[in-house]
Amino acid sequence: MKKGKLFLLLIILAGFFLRTFNINWDNGYVFHPDERAIIMFTIPLEIPKSFSEFISPQSSLNPNFFAYGNFPVYLLKIASDTSSIINPLFSQYGGMHIVGRLINAFFDTSTILVLFLLTRRLFNAKTGLIAAFFYSISVFPIQNSHFFTVDIPLTFFTLLSLYFLDLYIEKPSLKHAVFTGIAFGLSIATKISILPLIFVIAFGFLIARLKIKRQFSLSLFLTRGFYSLSFFFTAVFIFFITQPYTFIDFNNFFSQISLQSKMSSDPYLFPYTLQYVGKIPIIHELTNIALWGLGIPLSIFAFIGTIFLTAFTIKHYRKSYRIIPLVFFFWLYFLLVSNYAVGFMRYLLPIYPLFALFSAVFCVNLLFPIIIKAFHLDAKPVIKKILLIIFVLISSIWTLSFLSIYTRPNTRISASDWIHENILPGKTLAVEHWDDGLPVYDAHKYKILSFPLYDPDTEFKRQGIDQQLKTADYIIIASNRLYIPLQKLTNCKVLPENRCYPRTAEYYKKLFSEKLGFKKVAEFYSYPTIPFTNIIINDQSADESFTVYDHPKVMIFQRK
Repeated sequence: MKKGKLFLLLIILAGFFLRTFNINWDNGYVFHPDERAIIMFTIPLEIPKSFSEFISPQSSLNPNFFAYGNFPVYLLKIASDTSSIINPLFSQYGGMHIVGRLINAFFDTSTILVLFLLTRRLFNAKTGLIAAFFYSISVFPIQNSHFFTVDIPLTFFTLLSLYFLDLYIEKPSLKHAVFTGIAFGLSIATKISILPLIFVIAFGFLIARLKIKRQFSLSLFLTRGFYSLSFFFTAVFIFFITQPYTFIDFNNFFSQISLQSKMSSDPYLFPYTLQYVGKIPIIHELTNIALWGLGIPLSIFAFIGTIFLTAFTIKHYRKSYRIIPLVFFFWLYFLLVSNYAVGFMRYLLPIYPLFALFSAVFCVNLLFPIIIKAFHLDAKPVIKKILLIIFVLISSIWTLSFLSIYTRPNTRISASDWIHENILPGKTLAVEHWDDGLPVYDAHKYKILSFPLYDPDTEFKRQGIDQQLKTADYIIIASNRLYIPLQKLTNCKVLPENRCYPRTAEYYKKLFSEKLGFKKVAEFYSYPTIPFTNIIINDQSADESFTVYDHPKVMIFQRK
């Protein structure tokens, strides 16, 4: 086996290992709300008994769930039912998440391979290997592979569309047009928000036409037109067969998509989007990518590489025409999504492979040559290899630090264990609505009160919570979902009347300073930890979606 193929195999195997490491990290409690929703809408699906039932909006095959695409739902159903032959639990709520997470690990590992192939086509095998390595150790894709949500397969099909588009640009053919259509159809059947990719594909088809330096030919014009139509109808056909109820149950589809679209422009729409009120576009996204999604070392390469390749492509657009679609897609998608009113980190996951590609181009074409020349490393092969090992280790520090959270019990489970060991059955536990309740098991042993803290800050709400506080023995904060945003929304002169929380902010202030009649008796956290040290990386300032699913900080307060 050639050295390059061996390195690629090792990168792929390492990437798969990182994405499946402790894949049942939550012991089957499924703390990610989107993962829960997908599973719950998947379980009831059944094959219709007749064609007339199939084409009915009330069909047993209709997920009635269009916030995301239906293709991942059907894929999970097929995979879980097939896997139930091995273990019946895989088709039930307690085990289906394992199947889904393995599907995502497979998709994201496949993304590593496609990224290598695309980068090798556009540059060379060395750059392809480095791009594949960078993506394989990127923290945010690794984290999202530990959930079954749609953004991982979306990233794969988006990159696959760009790969087939490059094949088409280099050599236009019916086969390449159809393959591009299949990949794009599956991407929009995974998540409709990727629809702007159509502009990049159309631009790529135009590039393929303009690069021909021959006079107008009617036959060529008709041939290319046929290829374009083939792409379009293939994409529509794939979308139809993988998400048929978009058409059959269109009113429901349109209603749910409209609500999702409205959310992207209105952070006040849902309680869980209040964290984004006042979000600074682009700065918010870049900060979270740099500090958490990629980490400092990789993000430096990524940001410089993005600027470098963008500038190079603009300056040398005639000879870099095949790179233009990648740069075009990156900036189109990044600027579009960054200007949403809400800023979940996963929204930008489809450009993470491009960050890896841009990083590799920067390293191979600028960073490595400068270092080699400065230290005369061509004449010092041993030192060159040592520096390469150091480079790999530095690049992987954030990855290994983050992975440490999966070596420890989930904080919600640890908190639940503590509750059962230290709080007598029958005691009254106050929890917060719109968050995961604790304890996560055997909660029936306790009296549970739910504090409606997201409700408008009225006198009625204050009196109700005051009354609940009189009966509560413990207050449990399961994450920062509520107290982070609600303490910021206090300027009632500029905020909507029902989204201003000065009283709630005061409640949290008194609770945390132990002036509410409760004292903190337990705290559970699981911060990323730098390998072989006790140095923790406090990531509580990260976007809520980075910490709240798999390593939230839990606090328990007891009445004094």
